[in-house]
Amino acid sequence: MVSRVPSVLLRHRVRIEPYLGDTAYGPAYGPATENVPALVDATPRMVRAPDGREVTAAATFIAAPELDCPPGSRVTLPDGRTATALTVTHHTAPGLPVPACTEISCE
Repeated sequence: MVSRVPSVLLRHRVRIEPYLGDTAYGPAYGPATENVPALVDATPRMVRAPDGREVTAAATFIAAPELDCPPGSRVTLPDGRTATALTVTHHTAPGLPVPACTEISCE
């Protein structure tokens, strides 16, 4: 039975600075996590942001199920572009032979 997305499928590397919240000086980010294994799809697609807006996600990627990447986090994609995490979805299917993972759509 598959319990998590196999690491061999996570061929790309991204950098994540987790969003901590807003301050008087703008958004605050936690320490960067370098070389996070991911599978990146750079195909633009429409997603619904947490505030209800429909926006175009510039890239979507999947990573390990325990990934810490709250919405608003700063993500550096493999091609060097910096994006903001719009939606973060944790996929699980206990008891089923499908991999658990985290899916992030970036603006």
